[in-house]
Amino acid sequence: MPTSAGRFYICAMTKVGILGGGQLGRMLLQAAANYPVETYLMENDAGCPAAHLCHHFISGDIKNFDDVYQFGKGLDAITIEIESVNEAALEKLESEGVRIYPKPAALKTIKNKILQKQFYKDNEVPTADFLITQNINELTNNSSFLPAVHKLATGGFDGRGVQVIETKDDISKGFDAPAVLEKMVKIKKEIAVIIAVSDTGDTAMYPAVDMIFDNRLNLLEYQVSPAVLPEKILWKVEAIAGKVVRDLQSAGIFAIELFVDHNDNVYVNETAPRVHNSGHHTIEANFSSQFDMLWRVMLGYPLGSTEHILPAAIVNLLGAEGYSGEAVYEGLNEILQIENVFVHIYGKKETRPGRKMGHITILSKEKQELVHQANRIKNTVRVIT
Repeated sequence: MPTSAGRFYICAMTKVGILGGGQLGRMLLQAAANYPVETYLMENDAGCPAAHLCHHFISGDIKNFDDVYQFGKGLDAITIEIESVNEAALEKLESEGVRIYPKPAALKTIKNKILQKQFYKDNEVPTADFLITQNINELTNNSSFLPAVHKLATGGFDGRGVQVIETKDDISKGFDAPAVLEKMVKIKKEIAVIIAVSDTGDTAMYPAVDMIFDNRLNLLEYQVSPAVLPEKILWKVEAIAGKVVRDLQSAGIFAIELFVDHNDNVYVNETAPRVHNSGHHTIEANFSSQFDMLWRVMLGYPLGSTEHILPAAIVNLLGAEGYSGEAVYEGLNEILQIENVFVHIYGKKETRPGRKMGHITILSKEKQELVHQANRIKNTVRVIT
């Protein structure tokens, strides 16, 4: 900053590390360009989508204690783009003064679905009834609990580690490892809410979104924001999501996924302690995106506005069935002729069936137009080889 004598002082920039170099790290680093921050990234692949956007790339294993600890020494703050990181190393770094987003205690609770479900129960957060199974034999012994959804305690991601077990004939699909057996809920709507929490406890909640899933892949197919909900149900959704975040007692950004059943009961499905697929539309559709918001949290700035500029929908670009290899994007020229369409390609060189390769955002004042264009895009753009 200039002084009265016309000289300049150079202020040291905050050093922030990101564990993981996929698309979430990529979009987080794109937002970082707007702030006085020196970015560090650790991933085991120098060709990962986010590597070329950081100031400092460090090759390492985010699951390894020594790699994570050495990476974090000397940094001011660290965040994650995936839950499967070494939280013991983060605990040690936190004890030495490094700010961790989310706090390791919150991450430890969330990354294990058994602990996560128990957290909801202990804090009286409404969630589907559940049992804990340690192996396939315990699943068999609890067949009277079916129909249910079997979820691996750890290691599941992007639809992997989840199996629908409707009858005894499906039990062989279950997991021979610690898992949650969750009573199946007859779902009317699936909703997501993203909430930012500052170090001082201030919160900012984004409008709830409707999520439409590909049931075959168990991945988000497209979503519309804001969600269309009766006012009383929306209040319930927001109150429950807010309670989850308060009870976690951590700064950061959190995505809470919820179910609304046919009796208008609201249940928490899962929580993600990071930026999330259900918030990608905020890049164009909201005054402060989820990525911008996380930088505000980590750098100690006031929280941004979560208000919509325009309603939005997003379509995930998934690798097409039957194609594995170098990615080719078919149909982009056609859909880019649509007004208020924004393409985000994640920079992954190789495609495979069901892999997240990008997303497309559509803005419109009319919900019917959003749904129409989302379906048009879904049927036009393919990621092939």
